[in-house]
Amino acid sequence: MPAFVAPLAFTLFIWWFSTGLILYLDGLPRRTFPFTMAGATVLAALGFVGLSLTSSIATPAAAYGAFACALLIWAWQEVAFLLGYVTGSRRTPCPVGARGWRRAWYAFETVSHHELALVLLAGGVIALTWNQPNRTGLWTFVILWAMRQSAKLNVFLGVRNLSEDFIPPHLAYIQTYFLRKPMNPLLPVSVIASTAVVVPMWIAGSATDARPYDAASLALLATLLSLAIVEHLFLVLPLPLQALWTRAFRQPNSTLRREA
Repeated sequence: MPAFVAPLAFTLFIWWFSTGLILYLDGLPRRTFPFTMAGATVLAALGFVGLSLTSSIATPAAAYGAFACALLIWAWQEVAFLLGYVTGSRRTPCPVGARGWRRAWYAFETVSHHELALVLLAGGVIALTWNQPNRTGLWTFVILWAMRQSAKLNVFLGVRNLSEDFIPPHLAYIQTYFLRKPMNPLLPVSVIASTAVVVPMWIAGSATDARPYDAASLALLATLLSLAIVEHLFLVLPLPLQALWTRAFRQPNSTLRREA
């Protein structure tokens, strides 16, 4: 168990700090957005360079490095989306009366460019880690991508907490594609499936015969996936997750949404 303390603390801090920093930067005046985007682009480029350097090294230090590099790459698309640079072809509220597949298509159009960017970034990560001994960066990106897609679908289908405070005013129209419901059928599936994946990861990483690299890598990845599961639970719990980053919010966001 002590071997998990460092990876657990590292992942928790990076998750909390990076989220708060992105929210803080997104709350600054819009004239700062080009500088924020430029900085994120430089960091993402460094992330790709670091990933190429660490992917061939299977040591605990390289696992930490690959993990951090994947997070830098992931942060680029988060910043690009929240600043409004890479969103989608539709930038208007959901048309009144849209239902079913029509509403789903409209919702996809609001994030179509963002989804394409994720595919391109994933392609770069895969290319740099293909057949390499250190795939911590690859699995980091896969976990973030899979759980983010799950969260998007759950918010679209309806959850109790829509976390409107995370949506900046210039993206307020996206909230009209959300639904507020106590629960939807997908959320239990998402939580159970991801839990079925993370438990064996914790077990394998804590095995006494696990290599130091495997132990570190699995601990980092398992902590990240566990946090994503907790975030899913907060979607239906009567508790505001955004309270963890209260100081990062600079201005009140619009509360446009559709009620189910």
